Amino acid sequence: MSRNYNDLADSIVTLVGGEQNINSLYHCITRLRFKLKDISIAQQNTSKIKELAGVLSVVEANNQYQVVIGNEVENVFNTIMARYNIKSALGSDNNDEITTNSEEEKEGNIFLRFFNTLSSIFNPIIMPLAGAGMIKALLVVLTTYNFMSAESSTYKILSATGNSVFYFLPLFLALSAARVFKANQFVALAIVAALLEPNFTALVTANGVTVDFLGLPAILMGYSGTVIPAIISIFVYSKLEKILKRFIPKSLEIFLLPMVALLIMVPLTVMVIGPVGVYLGDGLGSLINIISERSGLLAGLVIGGGWTLLVMIGIHWGVVPIMVNNLATYGYDIIRPMVAAATFASAGAALGVFFRTKNKETKSLALSSLVPALLGGITEPIVYGLSVKYKKPLIAQIIAGAIAGAFMGAMKTKAIVYVFPALTTLPAFFGETFPIYCIGIAMAFFLSAILTYILGLDEKIEEVKKEDEKLSSPVDGEVIQIESVKDPVFSTKAMGEGFAVIPKSNQIYAPISGVVETVFPTQHAIGIKGDNGLEVLVHIGINTVELNGKYFDISCVAGSRVTKGMIIGEVDFKALQAAGYDATTMVVVTNGNELSEPVKFDIKEIHLAGGAV
Repeated sequence: MSRNYNDLADSIVTLVGGEQNINSLYHCITRLRFKLKDISIAQQNTSKIKELAGVLSVVEANNQYQVVIGNEVENVFNTIMARYNIKSALGSDNNDEITTNSEEEKEGNIFLRFFNTLSSIFNPIIMPLAGAGMIKALLVVLTTYNFMSAESSTYKILSATGNSVFYFLPLFLALSAARVFKANQFVALAIVAALLEPNFTALVTANGVTVDFLGLPAILMGYSGTVIPAIISIFVYSKLEKILKRFIPKSLEIFLLPMVALLIMVPLTVMVIGPVGVYLGDGLGSLINIISERSGLLAGLVIGGGWTLLVMIGIHWGVVPIMVNNLATYGYDIIRPMVAAATFASAGAALGVFFRTKNKETKSLALSSLVPALLGGITEPIVYGLSVKYKKPLIAQIIAGAIAGAFMGAMKTKAIVYVFPALTTLPAFFGETFPIYCIGIAMAFFLSAILTYILGLDEKIEEVKKEDEKLSSPVDGEVIQIESVKDPVFSTKAMGEGFAVIPKSNQIYAPISGVVETVFPTQHAIGIKGDNGLEVLVHIGINTVELNGKYFDISCVAGSRVTKGMIIGEVDFKALQAAGYDATTMVVVTNGNELSEPVKFDIKEIHLAGGAV
């Protein structure tokens, strides 16, 4: 059965300041990334957003307000886009631009802006890049063990499938960079496509060969699979396009602008930008390899231990170009195995939490987040749902990731294609260092699980002692012992310890401050997760589910924030009783077995409705 995301979508949009405060929105694998006109509005509501059922955390980074959802992010994003008139930051055609103004672009330090730009360019390409990478990796395994001949037509068709994204990577980057830099996407494609056109590639007999262009020397390079030249070229073109639009008449722009742009940008890219970009990429790759050669242990220690922190501030995608460039330049990458140490350390933390916690909800979250981490390499639900929340698992996974990363760095472990580290992507690490990789990820996983179990969790729910934090009655009336209720489900305390009220007025109040987790479709029952850890069920009437919402008008929704004494609805109790139903309203603590001390209620001390004593 499909889940309804309307309440969550509405709550998020409202709390970030409404549709009118959102410049643009897009999503990555686990996060909604908002560009807001006034971020202070959302900042005031950050604690409320974090408490929404379905939200793992909130991150402010790269001039973005990022709401971490986890595996359901695409569903929430699609719901928001369907219900609101909000600009998608990724656009949908060549006229769509990322909606950022000049002031926004100048905010934040240059380091974060640089990584944010790289993240924006690479995010749309990650999925085809990872998919094609897995096909290449599987072909390596199939040919190595003679399951398939490299000369067969089947192999060549599959090889073309796997090579497509990598061979034409500059075209993918041109398209994505044009969106980010607000330039015409198809002119950008034409500029970079010239570098892969057969007449040009036929001239490139070797990197660095010099040919004549209008009497000037042009140093030629092979650009298939490169990263930096396309990005720099389209960045320069985006500036040129703005200049050309000032001078070219609108009536001639449709053909004159692209013609002039191509005549300027292709030679400029061939003669200057392209070679500089290739040398920059090669130099960066060489620097990383030198660091790894001199101290792979230190490099692995930093990357394996620090990757989780990059994920937390949302700039980890900015490292992707370095990995892709390594693969294009050397045919392998040494960073990805170190990243895998952090990925499997996160998964290990989830396993440790699963065995250590006694809380059923936490166990369920640990198990449900462990599966996508192991099979898909998606760790943010673990990081925000468990590690950050309980703190000690975060320490455990950083330590384990650093140790395993140092091991794989010291042993020069390699990845042969770009993928998300997971059990399903093991073939991507096939080769002479594959056994080392398997040992490394196993080390990260089990060491993190053991450390998490030993360190424990800061999850103990303390009994609330302050007078103003006790439960109050959800309705005005006579408070009675729950044993007196004429329903054995409640009177026997099968649902948990609690009390009951015989109503005298129609208004319903929140008995505790917290977040509404459930409002039954029939509105006769409301579940609230209290700030003090209590999970409270307000059940209005006996057998009133049969009324199917008649006489009920509950105003709160799942995910909304309530404070004790706040009016959350009304019930026509006279009409309800006239229809033959018992109006007795029960308040039950459903997680009493998870508390540090048993829950007990003295009905003489129950606060009246509205929080008054």
